[in-house]
Amino acid sequence: MSTDQADVVIVGAGLAGGITAATLTAAGLHVVCLEQGGWPDYDKARADFPDYEVTADRYWARDPNTRRAEADYPVDDTDSDISALMWNGVGGGTVLYSAKWHRMTPGDFRVRSHDGVADDWPLSYEDLEPYYVEAERQLGVSGLAGNPAYPAGEGPPNPPVPIRAAGRRMAKALNELGWHWWPGGNAISTRDYRMLSPCRQHGTCMSGCPEGAKASTDLTHWPAAIDRGADLRTGARVTRVLVRGDRATGVEYVDREGRLHKVEARAVIMCANGIGTPRILLLSATSEHPDGLANSSGLLGKRLMMHPFGAVAGIFDEDLATHSGSWGQQIQTMHFYESDPARGFVRGAKWGLQPTGGPLGLTRSYPWGQSPEPMWFENFHDTLASRLGHAPMWSLIAEDLPHEHNTVTLSSDLADSDGLPGARLAYTVDENSKRLMDFHVARAVESFEVAGARETIVGPHVRASGWHLMGTAVMGDDPARSVTDRFGRAHDIPNLFIFDSSTWVTSGGVNPAATQAALALWSSDAFLRQGQLSRRDLRTGAAA
Repeated sequence: MSTDQADVVIVGAGLAGGITAATLTAAGLHVVCLEQGGWPDYDKARADFPDYEVTADRYWARDPNTRRAEADYPVDDTDSDISALMWNGVGGGTVLYSAKWHRMTPGDFRVRSHDGVADDWPLSYEDLEPYYVEAERQLGVSGLAGNPAYPAGEGPPNPPVPIRAAGRRMAKALNELGWHWWPGGNAISTRDYRMLSPCRQHGTCMSGCPEGAKASTDLTHWPAAIDRGADLRTGARVTRVLVRGDRATGVEYVDREGRLHKVEARAVIMCANGIGTPRILLLSATSEHPDGLANSSGLLGKRLMMHPFGAVAGIFDEDLATHSGSWGQQIQTMHFYESDPARGFVRGAKWGLQPTGGPLGLTRSYPWGQSPEPMWFENFHDTLASRLGHAPMWSLIAEDLPHEHNTVTLSSDLADSDGLPGARLAYTVDENSKRLMDFHVARAVESFEVAGARETIVGPHVRASGWHLMGTAVMGDDPARSVTDRFGRAHDIPNLFIFDSSTWVTSGGVNPAATQAALALWSSDAFLRQGQLSRRDLRTGAAA
């Protein structure tokens, strides 16, 4: 076994890992990052070619059980209402995300105080606000400041994506209903900005951005981190975090040739997502930590949240060019975001208006594949032609409350290509989320009817929608009721950190990338400010 040394070893090169590596290398730390996948190959981004829809899933499939790349590990979702989606490679989920960008609201951090459910976060919107601003600057976010759903403050650095014909139609309908809307926020650049190019409105954000307009950390953070000395090792599957007593001593990993390696480090930072992080910490169990690392609370792998997702499309007589456009969102509404006791449920959802793609997308994507109506309908070609370009869609992100019976554990049946156990999910959408979704679907249908749609297609509960993996190593002030503190430091092992969405207390009802990026900056900044690895300690070899 070869052995290397570093100040910090990071596990995972996605959103949290890229931001953390860039921040710590800028401070002069020697960082090694281990990523089980490789770099995305944008030569396989076929948006400019007529075979785009036919070939997209050969490389850009979102479900690791479908993709089955060497870097993937199997996820047993037999007992889960939602299938987990992820990209195992440099850039992580940002390679495939739609790039919708929303901060959580102040109330999202105070769910227990406001609604008597779940828990309050040990930090506030005000704590994160400067980190939201910095994350938006680093990722070239586009949008418009002044949304009254949020406190006043600085907005994104780039103007919003164009509001096209469908967006204008639906904005007018919301005005008629008296419902609030706002130009969409997206991690998609609308002009030349640092390393990003302006979006050309392909509508292929989730299957390879061909011009580099979408902010993924393989573009926005890793090049600079590597220039500063970060050692990013791809094809490096972590087998366990090494510990001695209550201290992490490093990480063991296996390369693509099956050789075993060890990286000794003064701190280990987990950034492997809400399934990958608990999986590795459970794999790292020892006689001193028989239930997995950092698990004295018993909460490691519990409280999984995945954001129940619904989709409603309206079909119009007019051609609204919905085969293209930013796949993020042209406009958004949070009109029904806050709790209203009269509705029979707590919390809410965010809507984002987006295109519906080409002819294949209209047969196999949401909401079409989830609609109770038969997909292979009578007069198929005529019906398909009447929908192509005529069908904008509201995507509905519903708040997901944490429950300890929603879990990530190790699979006893499935293993990855190196023989390590895969992950097993047990997850049920609760009654609150079901009622919440039913309400929002009905309102979305109403908005299309007011806008003049001749038909609506509803996918009320989309199974293949688990992009957002949160809550499985919850943060908190009480070690008996949480895995890490408010900065992501494990209560049980003081030099083990978790900077990814595993630490989330509640999920909010918005896409999580903005808050996860802000949290990675918040945690990295605290890591440096609190002297977890001071330069003096590094020079003298003293313990961190």
